[in-house]
Amino acid sequence: MKKSYIGVFLILPALFLAGCDDLKYTPTAVGKEGNVVIVADTLLWASPVGAALREEIGYPISTLPAPEPSFGIETFPLIGQASLNRIKAQKNVVIAAALDDSSQVTRLIRSLFAEDALQAVYTSGGATILRNDLWRLSQKVAIVTAPTNEQLIDEIKNAGPEIRSQFNEISRTRTNRDMFKKGRQFEVEERLLNDHGFAVNVQHDFQVAIDTTDFIWLRRILSSESWRSVFVHYVENGNPAEMTPEWIYNTRDSLTQKYVTGNLNGFVEIDRRRPLETENISFNDSFGFETRGLWQMMTYEDGEKRQFGMGGPFVTYTFYDQDSGRIYLVDGMVFAPGYQKREFLRQVEVISYTFRTLDEVETAVTSSTREIEQELLSAPVRLTSGQ
Repeated sequence: MKKSYIGVFLILPALFLAGCDDLKYTPTAVGKEGNVVIVADTLLWASPVGAALREEIGYPISTLPAPEPSFGIETFPLIGQASLNRIKAQKNVVIAAALDDSSQVTRLIRSLFAEDALQAVYTSGGATILRNDLWRLSQKVAIVTAPTNEQLIDEIKNAGPEIRSQFNEISRTRTNRDMFKKGRQFEVEERLLNDHGFAVNVQHDFQVAIDTTDFIWLRRILSSESWRSVFVHYVENGNPAEMTPEWIYNTRDSLTQKYVTGNLNGFVEIDRRRPLETENISFNDSFGFETRGLWQMMTYEDGEKRQFGMGGPFVTYTFYDQDSGRIYLVDGMVFAPGYQKREFLRQVEVISYTFRTLDEVETAVTSSTREIEQELLSAPVRLTSGQ
């Protein structure tokens, strides 16, 4: 069954609006970053519907050293006002039920939909509604419903990739906020803009490890056994037709073999024995690719290339900037043996997505200046008495 997107307005019942007259601010959502709270009836959770939810929300990430779920899963029962208040406070929430059920979760979903929207669900066979800040700030809520449990399973499977994508996006936004609370190195960012025509946000404890003509490597060394890094490489007068997966892999390997080196003549390259995924994306409104895989430290012994024992996950964003004519590679790597890697990798994703060019910065400044000027020009002139 094809997925149906229904443009409905959620009608919040009096249950959710009670006490709002006295509310002076909306609190920020709480919960562990990287987790999703699923609200479903206990019997439904133990059925094939629950299996579909676990499979889609917890979809395994194969490009990590050991597979990890896309999101950790918590289940919250809905048994009264106290449990509802707890659900409403969470960062990432999925509410799932069939409309022909009689559970409290079904009643909650029915209360959130206008009558014509419910009829549209029956007509189409299912709907998934994704809302920001439904009850709290920095919150994402997905409501997944269908007339029957069988149709609900289809809807969950069809909507799963989009739900994960939107949860990932808001998780990056929240992680960005948390990462830079302790400050940024604005002087480093300004130097990157002036010297190279681009910048990324530089966290307070990152260091510039290498800064050459077309390659910049930023590192955060937590200990001798743990670090994260981001490097940026650019090709002048680039040809976007060359941006194939194999070109990306070979270019990355040539850069890391030259610049990202270790002791005893070790160097980093892609571990092509393990899953390696590249897909088309729009990176900050530019045509590009996202590549995910594993890196490994290599060395030569007796003329033969050998694995050196170190490794970890990486994510590379390759895109063409039309204004400058450059091809950019923005790459994040993680080395953290003994730890799960998903959230560490998300942190270098966050830094990568702060990428901006000098032209974009200047355009944004010019636009802001014009808006201020327009506001000043359109502001009414008030004359005081005696003028």
